[in-house]
Amino acid sequence: MESTARTELITLGGGCFWCLEAVYELVDGVLAVESGYSNGHVPRPSYQQVCTGTTGHAEVVRVTFDPARIPLCEVLEIFFAIHDPTTRDRQGNDVGPQYRSGIYWHDPAQEAVARAVVAEADAAHGGRVVTELQPEANYWRAEDEHQHYYARHPMQGYCAFVVAPKVAKFRRTFAARVRAGV
Repeated sequence: MESTARTELITLGGGCFWCLEAVYELVDGVLAVESGYSNGHVPRPSYQQVCTGTTGHAEVVRVTFDPARIPLCEVLEIFFAIHDPTTRDRQGNDVGPQYRSGIYWHDPAQEAVARAVVAEADAAHGGRVVTELQPEANYWRAEDEHQHYYARHPMQGYCAFVVAPKVAKFRRTFAARVRAGV
């Protein structure tokens, strides 16, 4: 029997990657989430390098999803609900270009959807959305200790006080999108 399953990959930056990863790991239709660094100029950057704000990279998550179960527009609606797209190079106390809001597409169809969703978000936020829209470039996977960070360290200070409220907001706002059993 031939498989007709299809997956898509979108790369998103919305502040610290631990926050985005923790939410997208709960989304029904999301098959995998990987933390990494994207759209900078230094090849194979480390976390320490990216934290300096000089590599040009954003902290991102690569989200692999099944578009038959969750369309890209809904993946992006969740994105805009769980971070502040109106603050340039900042999410809460995390400040620097590595924390910028960005959607990094993988094909022209994704670009079109992203532009439409950003336009809607911009209208909803009074024209203040600063989300960067670019094709993904120079992606590098984050170190193992950053993968599934919230799931492994829910009581760590940053996780308890910054990540957990975003996870709770997702669960409240998108209850129908929470994967069964999590």
